Amino acid sequence: MFDIKWIRENSAVFDGALKRRGGSLRSAELLALDETRRKALTRAQETQAKRNKLAREIGAGKAKGENVDALLAEVAHDKANEAALQAEAERLQADLDARLALMPNVPAADVPDGGDASYNQEIRRLGTPPKLAFKAREHFDLGESLGLMDFERAAKISGARFVVLKGALARLERALASFMLDLHTAEFGYTEVNPPALVNDAAAFGTGQLPKFGSDLFRTESGLWLIPTAEVPLTNLVAGEILDEAQLPTRLTAMTWCFRSEAGAAGKDTRGMLRQHQFTKVELVSIAHPDASAAEHERMTGCAEEVLKRLGLPFRTVVLCTGDMGFAAQKTYDIEVWLPGQGRYREISSCSNCGDFQARRMKARFRPKGEKGTRFVHTLNGSGIAVGRALVAVLENCQQADGSVRIPDVLKPYMGGLDVIRPAKA
Repeated sequence: MFDIKWIRENSAVFDGALKRRGGSLRSAELLALDETRRKALTRAQETQAKRNKLAREIGAGKAKGENVDALLAEVAHDKANEAALQAEAERLQADLDARLALMPNVPAADVPDGGDASYNQEIRRLGTPPKLAFKAREHFDLGESLGLMDFERAAKISGARFVVLKGALARLERALASFMLDLHTAEFGYTEVNPPALVNDAAAFGTGQLPKFGSDLFRTESGLWLIPTAEVPLTNLVAGEILDEAQLPTRLTAMTWCFRSEAGAAGKDTRGMLRQHQFTKVELVSIAHPDASAAEHERMTGCAEEVLKRLGLPFRTVVLCTGDMGFAAQKTYDIEVWLPGQGRYREISSCSNCGDFQARRMKARFRPKGEKGTRFVHTLNGSGIAVGRALVAVLENCQQADGSVRIPDVLKPYMGGLDVIRPAKA
């Protein structure tokens, strides 16, 4: 969330950032509201100063035996006036805060401008899409023919956009998650966390899901929210805290179920596992020093890419343009894996540097060594990677002519040595 003082001093930069994101200019509106708020607050303070002066006059008058009724009446009037002005200033502050909470992050200078995904820029491509000697099938055809992926029974239990995985496919999903966690903790220095899957309003606000994206979430009757990604609980572990500089960077990873209402996904990926209400994801979160967050962003993206390299899956990495970037992001890399069944690349990981945007909302700071003051940390998050989509990619890239699926070498230890998934026995 933005500091109105920063907007006052950098209104052209702020408006320029909103324009790059395809939004309207807002600084004049926000600053006018803030000016009205400050005037009300100033008048309240002036009225309080006047009351204090009158109180001294009343005390002196009483000491002299003078009639101070008129002064008492004036004090009572001023007290009510001060309360009204203070209430007005608080109402205006709440209004200003509500509007500021809806303002997206400022894009980094090197983020390409553009209104939609067609303006995203590919920065690298690794691996070669497999040349199959047969017509590639999509993952849901493969999974159903194997007898291990059941959308019909999932719909009977829960409705659309759910799936039941069985047997070797259920184990494959677990194997993928375990492989990712082992890689990120043993080789890349992330600390594994098992966080809550339900969070309160403050946590969802801190990472930017609330108030703007409440319709994308599932909310319980008790008022808690099901997490859309482990980014929310992991990042909020430092909410309201002041870290020592030596604690940076703090790198965290978690495997969780994630829940999204997919409110704006009508008609998109209605078949299969690409867009589900419930899915599994391994998340990466870094709490970084402001001077090192850009480098941390590159490192995190490399960690996510390494998962795909070791699985032997072809992918490309793109930098998102301003119009395709998430609300809290300053800069985002998407990693897109090749899906032979669709004949195109699809997103499997999104790694974002949020700068101090989330830290300001969460009030997360650090104390630089040898300094008295504090600074806001920078927060980063990325999929390391989406487990369900990795399963989709393995099925489609490792499919064989008879409908069986080869197991990537790195996953075989997690699959009990299984080499190939074949149709389940009736």
